[in-house]
Amino acid sequence: MDFTECYADTVSSAAAAARSGCRRQVRRLIESGCSLDARDNRGWNALHEAAAAGSKGCVQCGDYVNSLTHEGESACYLAAQRGHLSVVRLLLKAHANINQLTNDLSCPLYAVDNGHQDVVKLLVSRGAEVDRTHTASCWTCLHQAVYKQGHSDIVHILVNVCNLEAHDDHKISPLFVAAQYGQRECLQILINAGACVNTQAADLATPLLIASQEGHQACVDLLLDHGADPNMACSHEWPQLPVHAAAEFGHLILRRLIDVTNRTCDRSGGMVSPLYVAIHSHQTGSIQLLLEEGYSPDAQDCTLRELVCVALSHVSFASCWLPVLLRAGLDPSLLLHPHLETADSDVLNSLLQFVNWSTLSPALKLILERRRAEKTWDPCTDFSVPRLSHICRLKIREVLGPDLLMRTNVVQQLPVPSLLHDFLKFRDI
Repeated sequence: MDFTECYADTVSSAAAAARSGCRRQVRRLIESGCSLDARDNRGWNALHEAAAAGSKGCVQCGDYVNSLTHEGESACYLAAQRGHLSVVRLLLKAHANINQLTNDLSCPLYAVDNGHQDVVKLLVSRGAEVDRTHTASCWTCLHQAVYKQGHSDIVHILVNVCNLEAHDDHKISPLFVAAQYGQRECLQILINAGACVNTQAADLATPLLIASQEGHQACVDLLLDHGADPNMACSHEWPQLPVHAAAEFGHLILRRLIDVTNRTCDRSGGMVSPLYVAIHSHQTGSIQLLLEEGYSPDAQDCTLRELVCVALSHVSFASCWLPVLLRAGLDPSLLLHPHLETADSDVLNSLLQFVNWSTLSPALKLILERRRAEKTWDPCTDFSVPRLSHICRLKIREVLGPDLLMRTNVVQQLPVPSLLHDFLKFRDI
């Protein structure tokens, strides 16, 4: 390294001439004895400057073709990252190391990151290591190409030479990355090339689960159309399915997943209903849809009680989901006893609308009277003697039972006028 020349603009005279593309000036400096390996504070010499600027005429390789900057960047790397195809070709002819890694484990082929298709094609044709892992996350160039928006042309090149099932440090494949980031076109290319749609990451998450979680409708549809299994367990901790992810985040894809998901997740022991996940996540739209599709609010009692406790602690939300559950047939007694003391006034009024408040136990009536006196409960004006019609409604629903109410349209099948159907469904509340 030559540190004899002093210069103000961080770069040597030769490097400045190479950066600007002044070939004649570079030649004159060389003839006058100027060193081509004088480095700036980044460790760049004249060759690095010429390669990064795309100044093919100033690329003087010599013994410095594989010299590295302080970041471990070669001239080939700098040219490839900027898409300077002719410079990369010239450097390779001069025996540049095509697989030289930088300090952060990148390489010339990571030109995929910037979408330089012609450079990628050249590097692949010259034998670049396509399945080498890079960066701290151990991604291959195919992972990176899939991740970047609009790089489907590069993915087309790489699927023919790369390992489609290459895993990063979390066992995530390129197809998983496409599903996670909503890259539908890349996902289609990978599927057509034979990539596994049911691959699982280290935590058992599948591409269908991650696409459902992120709300990528087109990717979910594509995966299901090509054999993705919606009933594959996607977690070590509990039997999570894609339908749970969609319910948790309130995505519109929930309807498609309901149609293809085995309903054992609703009632089987050891399972968790998607409805409970929706309640826990405050997703009113998911709750409404799941109830309409027959998911039971009291299918797994212990889980329901826990999640109802969580939901009731969010007063503003409870007023949204509570009527939906109660109209669907949830037994109000599950909620009255544990929450009568602490429920918000509006929430408490909603609960009482679904019972015969005149027949409450003396203990519950005492709590109500105390809360009225303390002004922590403002009762509805009609909380006195229940109407006969309301008592009849409660009796009919009791005879039908919560299972029929929650799982069928039994009310609509009753031989009574449609107005009474609405009344039996508490549409007046």
